[in-house]
Amino acid sequence: MSSRKPAFIGLGAMGAGMAHSLLDAGFDVTVHNRTASRAAPLAEAGARVAASAAGAAADRDTVVLSLSDEAAVDEVLFGQVLPVLRPGATVVDTSTVSPRYARDSARRLGAAGVRRVEACVVGNPLQARQGALRVFAAGEEQDIEAVRDLLEAIGTEVVTVGAPGTAATVKLVLNLLLGAQVAALAEAVAYGVRAGLDRDQLLASVAGSGFSSAVLRFRAELMRKDSYEPAFFRSALMEKDLRLAVSDGADLGVSMPVLETVRGRFEDVVRAGDGDKDAAVLARHTGR
Repeated sequence: MSSRKPAFIGLGAMGAGMAHSLLDAGFDVTVHNRTASRAAPLAEAGARVAASAAGAAADRDTVVLSLSDEAAVDEVLFGQVLPVLRPGATVVDTSTVSPRYARDSARRLGAAGVRRVEACVVGNPLQARQGALRVFAAGEEQDIEAVRDLLEAIGTEVVTVGAPGTAATVKLVLNLLLGAQVAALAEAVAYGVRAGLDRDQLLASVAGSGFSSAVLRFRAELMRKDSYEPAFFRSALMEKDLRLAVSDGADLGVSMPVLETVRGRFEDVVRAGDGDKDAAVLARHTGR
């Protein structure tokens, strides 16, 4: 089995960046995306383009997925890809799904003789293009080791965290913190501006303070410019990830009222039609 000739399915902002980083590292990559035009830059960079997900996965021992949600994974992986995979093939799933769904996917693939490596990635599209993501991997240790060269091509750090579902949990924990920081920044700035402070100066002060972080500085700059496209992390995906985490927490007996409120704020953003804009667009919907 070889990970050097993967199929890569799902070429959104993160997926396209990761596929490019694999090409840069010398991998022989076949790509597919539902919106075919997104594959054109990768074709120019040397990728082969398949007309369907099944066509991309056929005769490949490794398939990488970067899909938006569980419904997309069900449709693509279990509806189109699994039927053409050979026993012993490996699915490297970078999609953000619930821990429960991750465990169920591993079980369903295992029953078909296919391995699943959960590879939750942390970073933004620029880092994905540079192969500079952080990768949290879960699954059987030997399966992770078999695709380690691929994981190290998309990430500068690969952390093995445990059984199926654990990497998904790490990713959701981090996105809970991201959502809370963005919402708190938007509300704090709305308050300061309403109280008479200069908005640009206030955002610069927050970004340069001891309360800041790389994430907060990045979103503060987007808010300062009032520029949310192209999205580095879509508001709709933020709402989805917060919803998955709050639901999983409830199943475990962990109440998260603060983060449920944050989720509701992003739901309002999506309902207002800004779901495809960066999560920092929450600033436009705060303080009204």
